[in-house]
Amino acid sequence: MEILGLLAVAYVVAFIYTLVSSIRSASRINTLEREIKALKRMLAAGQPPVATPQAVQTEAAPHETFSGAEAPANDAPVTDPALLPQEQAPSRPADPVAQDVAVDQETVTETVPEQQVAAAALPPRESFENRLGARWAVWAGGIALAFGGIFLVKYSIESGLLSPAVRLAMAGIFGLLLWAAGEAIRRKAMPNVTTAYSNAMIPGVLTAAGSLTLFGVFFAAYGIYDYIGPTTTFIALGLVAFATLGLSLLHGQALAGLGLLGSMLTPALISTQTPNIWALFIFLTISWAATAIACRSQNWKIVPALANAGLGLWALGYIGASDVIDLPPPTLALLAMIAGTIFIWPAKAFDDLPEAAAAAAAATPATEAEKAAQARLSVRMLKLLARHPIAISLTVSLAAVLPALAMVLATGSSNVHPGFAMASVITALAALGASRHFAVWPAVFSALGALAITTLTARGIFYFSGMITGTDIALPAVAQGYGTDIAIALGLGVVFLICGFAFLKRKGAQDADFALLWAGIAAIIPVWLGTISFVEYGNLSRDWLHAAYGVAVGLALLAGAEWLHKQDKDGAYRIPLNLLVVGSFAAFTLTLHTLTDGLATTVLLSVLGFAYVVATRQRTWDALPWVMAIASVGVLGRIGWEPTIVGPQNLGTTPVFNALLPGYGIPAVLAIASAYLLRNWPEHRAKNFLQAIASLMGLLAIAILVRHAMNGGVLADTVPTLGEQSIYTLLTIGMSGVLMTLDLKSPSPVFRYGSMIAGVIAMANVLTMHFGALNPYFSGENTGPWPFLNLLLIGYLLPGLAYGGLAYYARDKRPLPYVVMLALSGAALLFAWATLSVRRFWQGENIADWKGFLQSETYTYSVVWLAIGVLLLVLGSKFDAKSLRLASAALVLLAVAKAFLIDMSNLEGVLRALSFIGLGVVLIGIGLFYQKILTGKSAGTILGDSKT
Repeated sequence: MEILGLLAVAYVVAFIYTLVSSIRSASRINTLEREIKALKRMLAAGQPPVATPQAVQTEAAPHETFSGAEAPANDAPVTDPALLPQEQAPSRPADPVAQDVAVDQETVTETVPEQQVAAAALPPRESFENRLGARWAVWAGGIALAFGGIFLVKYSIESGLLSPAVRLAMAGIFGLLLWAAGEAIRRKAMPNVTTAYSNAMIPGVLTAAGSLTLFGVFFAAYGIYDYIGPTTTFIALGLVAFATLGLSLLHGQALAGLGLLGSMLTPALISTQTPNIWALFIFLTISWAATAIACRSQNWKIVPALANAGLGLWALGYIGASDVIDLPPPTLALLAMIAGTIFIWPAKAFDDLPEAAAAAAAATPATEAEKAAQARLSVRMLKLLARHPIAISLTVSLAAVLPALAMVLATGSSNVHPGFAMASVITALAALGASRHFAVWPAVFSALGALAITTLTARGIFYFSGMITGTDIALPAVAQGYGTDIAIALGLGVVFLICGFAFLKRKGAQDADFALLWAGIAAIIPVWLGTISFVEYGNLSRDWLHAAYGVAVGLALLAGAEWLHKQDKDGAYRIPLNLLVVGSFAAFTLTLHTLTDGLATTVLLSVLGFAYVVATRQRTWDALPWVMAIASVGVLGRIGWEPTIVGPQNLGTTPVFNALLPGYGIPAVLAIASAYLLRNWPEHRAKNFLQAIASLMGLLAIAILVRHAMNGGVLADTVPTLGEQSIYTLLTIGMSGVLMTLDLKSPSPVFRYGSMIAGVIAMANVLTMHFGALNPYFSGENTGPWPFLNLLLIGYLLPGLAYGGLAYYARDKRPLPYVVMLALSGAALLFAWATLSVRRFWQGENIADWKGFLQSETYTYSVVWLAIGVLLLVLGSKFDAKSLRLASAALVLLAVAKAFLIDMSNLEGVLRALSFIGLGVVLIGIGLFYQKILTGKSAGTILGDSKT
């Protein structure tokens, strides 16, 4: 007992010391706050700030509020109105604010420099004494009171001094006394410390302790002693929680959080055999609304975020843990939360932030690099997602989307269609995103939630898993029961379309970044939802409902783009407008796939893209050329998915005139026409991309027709023959020449580099296919019965001549190394043709390596090689082509090496002699030729020098 008495005395002394210290600190704080208030009013009135002599003397300590302030000199001018003559005393202004400033100026004697005013605007560093007396003492006192009450109750229970009823009654009285003490101290002892010590307020700490005590009293009466029933306990705990929320208006946000915590935990503390779900969510909704109203009056941002999280967790937990789900109560509670966010808090409190931020950015000087960085789309989107208050925006989004997702994925049975409940929550969240500038995350999560919810279904998962794995999965037949799911998906698409247009019309001009986000949502989400609905529930052969939906969405997006075009005066709507245009193309593409398939879809897709190109005659929207580019990529994607366009079993065997001609030809022709129509388009990236893809599609169309014809009307994955590969090589060479010509007429990096890439690809084909795998010497392929018109003609002679012509055409138009490579490739092909023709002359149609070599054949090689070398030397001298002369030298050296290494050992008799005689004659002739050329050049040089 003596120890308990000493502890009680110690607690009382500590409490009195804390109270006295806090009152003394409050007095000092009151004086400092009055001076700071005076400074702010003087700055607002445009008058120079001043400081009192007492403040200057007091702040001479190491922690000065105004660093460097000096005491006034003795000869300082007198400015006190009481010491001035009557005619010099300053008159009181008529304005109330100016009068307050004048009253504050009556106690000043020295003007403070601007640097000191700037220092005063910063919060002063809190001293150790201040923290010890005004903050730590409060926290320690609150903890001490809590432990004291716990120890006292523990002692009474262990000693059996009081009955449970008396203990509960005394604890309840103690809680009420703590409430009363907190209010009394707030009113009388320290009325001015709320701002300075908002996280260490003695009244708030006492009130929180009282609330915890009352919570404990009622829960103990119910859960431990069974004095009251669950209904009474529920009501009592709710009243304590609401009372705590009400008192938080006087004691701060921390107490509001405690009241919110109590209200959210109250249902979890009560157990009953017959739970009332309606009563539960009505109570939670009222708790949320009370919190929102309190936060609106106090401009709080943390507590409402916690309220959103609490309500969302209750809804999510109930839906996930229940076997039989009563969906209306949680759905209505979530709808009430979203509606309260729109109309109660934050409501319109932050709607002026985008304009204020834009004005501040415009008023702040920035370098060109900083302006460019701020204008980047990624930076703008990151700033948009971080828009204030992000805690409220993020929690209300998650609190709505996660339960909505649980509604459609829950395994328990429900009394209403979960899709309707989900759609209503997503719709409300989208409406929140479209109605408030701060609601960026609701807009994002409503869109993502709709996509996730409509995609994460069994049928959709099976379909897309089949697409990824390449396996055929039989989808269930369409039934009447899917009508509700179709209506929900398409209805959500219409909702996002309306919300997007509503934001663009009402708030787009004031919030360009958010308008960009909503334009993207309006362009993507309705089309995606329609696509998922068609794949999951539609008639995959022909579906008029989804076709009408796609047409309606496409026309609406085009109308929206046209409206933005008329409203856009300074280019603020440029990107949103283009997003709507691309979205309209996606919607029309959905319609194509719902009504057509195979060849019709491929051709009409390119026709649809070409229609947007034609529209460039009326509108100069940036997205119009890109639509054709996207359509062409889509056509290539369909070709990659099914190269035969109509399926192998439906492809005709007639060369050229089959389904491949329109399937490849019409998109290629339209792509080429688009590139031609847009040759003067100001935006180079779209123009260059169209030119490149048009070139590719044209070459692809010709190549696929050739392969079809060369393989007996069948498109198979077999290795092509030399004849087929030669056609591809000729096409690539021709494409290089065409692109070079187009570049000369209409300079473009696509044509410039595309021509060289095509040439390099052709050279790679020559090295790997013509000289390697498809060479009839190695493959054993028959060359044909005709002496000249055979496989060697198309495989080597024609590509060699084509390379030569391309190298001649590329002179002075392309880099010299590239031209040299072309010339050498042509020379190598001609050399191969001549060499293989010699072998065919001696060996017949089959020139495979297993036949060996004849002596006459070996001798003929030397003759032909020397003849080609001489011919190349003559041509190189005539056209002054160093590459040809180098090729000639290489052939002559090859002939010399062959004579000394092969002919000397393999040839016999007269053939060996003739080989060396011919070689010697040719080499002497070449030497004489070069001597004449060099002599002529030297004479020309001497004559030129003498004339000089």
